[in-house]
Amino acid sequence: MDKTQIIKQYCHQFKLGGINAGIDQLITSAEAARMGYLEYTIDLLKIEAAHRDYHDKQKRLKTAKLPRTTDLNLFQCKNDSGLSKTRLNQLRELNWLDQVFNILLTGPSGIGKSFLAAGLCADAVDKGYKAYFRTMEDLINMFKMKDFSSAAKGEYNRLSKADLIVIDDLMTFPIEKNHALAFFNFFNNTYEKISFIITTNKRPAEWASRLDDEVLATALLDRLLFQCEVINLTGKSFRLENRKTIFDPNKN
Repeated sequence: MDKTQIIKQYCHQFKLGGINAGIDQLITSAEAARMGYLEYTIDLLKIEAAHRDYHDKQKRLKTAKLPRTTDLNLFQCKNDSGLSKTRLNQLRELNWLDQVFNILLTGPSGIGKSFLAAGLCADAVDKGYKAYFRTMEDLINMFKMKDFSSAAKGEYNRLSKADLIVIDDLMTFPIEKNHALAFFNFFNNTYEKISFIITTNKRPAEWASRLDDEVLATALLDRLLFQCEVINLTGKSFRLENRKTIFDPNKN
């Protein structure tokens, strides 16, 4: 067995996947450049670090459960949209995330609330944060099952340790009293440690009717708005403006 194979065996034993995959090319480059021991060792560690960073990011992307399209470079900041390009760039710096600030995105359906929230979540994942994108329905199902399902319990524990949670479509549908209470308890236990991005097409005044509890709605809003940037997006629905047709537009 040659020495390269011995190195690969040790890589397998110690789970050094980056070095294992890149050792042949690195040896060839090192011999050609007559690389010193220190430089060679540094390059070994670099390829292992890059390998681990890549796989860690892929794992975080998988658990984030982001929508298919999240590139905020495609987000259209119009003059009447309620969010300027300058402010979008400030949001993308994620300073608010380090300060445990919340973002509340309000406005009618189809104007980009979910796209904006998902894009900021994707930016957070890219920068190494534990960030997750969930609908309100996802959370309700988790609360229903967490005492009976190991998967739901694992999800609950995962979200409890997040840096950022996006809650999409909050208050779109009425929430049963026990589920509303479970949601409030979760939020109450985490709002000082986790940043939230919330999208909703319901005004805060309508939240009480969705929760069927004015006191609970007031308490939830009090915690959410304590450190929160409220962004009211306006304009026409992107979906309606870009509605597709099965007919050839060039034929009458």
